Amino acid sequence: MTDTDVDKQDNISFLGTLKAVLWSFFGVRKRRDYERDAQKLNPVYVLLAMILAVGMFVGILLFVVQMVVKQ
Repeated sequence: MTDTDVDKQDNISFLGTLKAVLWSFFGVRKRRDYERDAQKLNPVYVLLAMILAVGMFVGILLFVVQMVVKQ
């Protein structure tokens, strides 16, 4: 796939956006992927993915804390 083929593609799907947001939690992104995401990500998808990811993160933390407190 050439650069012109990538430019002709539509915005990244919601799952692609979720993947980019989850990688951003770790702070690990290749420059090439970051530049592609900066051009192709849909801001609405980013907002929804961030809310979902933060909710999952908080839920996991609460679950772990409850498991530790019960013991």
